[in-house]
Amino acid sequence: MDGAIYRDYNQESLDVEYNNRGRFPDTADCKDLQIVGSNEAKAEYECRLDVKFGDGETDLLDIYIAEGDGPRPIHVFFHGGYWKSNTKNDFGFVAKPFVPYGITAIVVEYPLIPSVRMGTLIDRCRASMEWTFNNAESFGGDKNNITISGHSAGGHITAMMMQTDWPSYGTGLPKDLVKGGCSISGVSDLDPVRLSFQNEELQFDKEEAAEFSTLFMNPTHPGPLLAVAGGIEGPEFIRQTTELADAWAAKGMEVKGWIMEGKHHFTTINQYLDGESELSRAVRGLTGV
Repeated sequence: MDGAIYRDYNQESLDVEYNNRGRFPDTADCKDLQIVGSNEAKAEYECRLDVKFGDGETDLLDIYIAEGDGPRPIHVFFHGGYWKSNTKNDFGFVAKPFVPYGITAIVVEYPLIPSVRMGTLIDRCRASMEWTFNNAESFGGDKNNITISGHSAGGHITAMMMQTDWPSYGTGLPKDLVKGGCSISGVSDLDPVRLSFQNEELQFDKEEAAEFSTLFMNPTHPGPLLAVAGGIEGPEFIRQTTELADAWAAKGMEVKGWIMEGKHHFTTINQYLDGESELSRAVRGLTGV
């Protein structure tokens, strides 16, 4: 293609690939459903909102507590928004596949780029996981059964959490702090994002994009990782998912790649609105429930 700046994409076509909000005509409807579902979760479930896990302004998480006796499995979720938008407040709906099934759900807030760089953002997500492990008993959670998932940028964060050397990060943390994860419509190769219009705000340079591109990392976690994308997301987001799954599987991780027919960037994650959807059941299965 004339004027190609990344693979066969010129600036215009690459920008289309990384403009998820503008790509799908029902984006606004999908976001509205998320808000409704989040309000329902806050009304229906026992929840502790804006729990501090550190000293930072955005060191906050929401805990949706499952009923039942004994320590309950914990599922931690990281929201999307290209690391530069959205908050945890509109993602309470992700508790729906977990809380009614005896699994406590946690939705994490993190500082946004460009107010911080990626290294700080990832550190604060790691700090939320450390807090969750160390404080699980305070909300009836099982620190020995923590799974994670995330959407879009949150899918990237999920992969980064599974790359973390937890014993080096925090005293007393086990290597297998995370028992399994699911990256939903995740980003694993940051270079095309750097070359797209999204970088006007993100301000990635080549070094930062390379340092945090999970696609090229050697996995340190045995898995399982479920890597999901929608079949009508667009070629780049499908590539971001399939290449990560193939690369990490080839390097020894237990990974399942899953391209969901008829789903796009927002209808993938909106399956969490239904506890009995295919995706909800699959991610719940990571907990052993």
